[in-house]
Amino acid sequence: MSDSNGCLYIVPTPIGNLADITERSVQTLRAVDAIAAEDTRHSGQLLQHLGIRNELFALHEHNERQRAEQVVERLLQGQSIALISDAGTPLISDPGYVLVQQCRAEGIKVVALPGACAFVTALSAAGLPTDRFAFEGFLPAKPQQRRKRLQGLLSDTRTLVFYESPHRIVDCLADFVSEFGAERQLVLGRELTKTFETYLHGSIAEVQAQVLADSNQQRGEMVLVLAGAAAVAEDDVTPQALRTLTLLREHLPLKKAAALAAEIHGARKNNLYQLALEQDNQ
Repeated sequence: MSDSNGCLYIVPTPIGNLADITERSVQTLRAVDAIAAEDTRHSGQLLQHLGIRNELFALHEHNERQRAEQVVERLLQGQSIALISDAGTPLISDPGYVLVQQCRAEGIKVVALPGACAFVTALSAAGLPTDRFAFEGFLPAKPQQRRKRLQGLLSDTRTLVFYESPHRIVDCLADFVSEFGAERQLVLGRELTKTFETYLHGSIAEVQAQVLADSNQQRGEMVLVLAGAAAVAEDDVTPQALRTLTLLREHLPLKKAAALAAEIHGARKNNLYQLALEQDNQ
């Protein structure tokens, strides 16, 4: 790595409460030659609040590949540049991957600062297991693709974390009930660190009912923290039920095959379904 190269700083910004920005982040934003922001108008308000007047330019999902080359060139000339997103830690469901990848390829120093992150905030307050979790980001917008993604997560025993937009939250929760069942535990964190921060918790059906009953719960930025599937041991399912399921799968989709096998043998449909998925992944 050449000493003449500059440095790219990954700088988290508040997800709501402006007091959550760190002293180190403010010092870094003041010291760099320029700041790359997802939305210059949005970030301009934060920088104005902080009294920072450094050069500000846009780097977002639509121009990242083109703009990344320009940023890398500036860094190779010895400039220092900070990357920020609209809120939280850059690259977490936000642009920046292409730029960081190119910096690594060119031997440019990359320094990531710790700071605010919505899914970490929600996960720490959810009261669900955190020793193992999977961050899934935003689910697909199209219903069929969203349900397919959820089906692939049905047997995952880790706590699952999602981002969701307000105009899709009702449909998303309906798909949660459809694919995971009504009883699995769920926490919905909304408007985290902001004035109207709320946490809804209970079964999926209970959280869904609260959201449907109050239109205010359908507004703002949302994080969904879902309990993982219960581990299913093979001895919880009889060999006969498993054999029936195997035969039925040759002619039917797994969901229908599991339901029929469960009805024939008096077994739990979810156990059969999850066990089949676990075996498929082995």
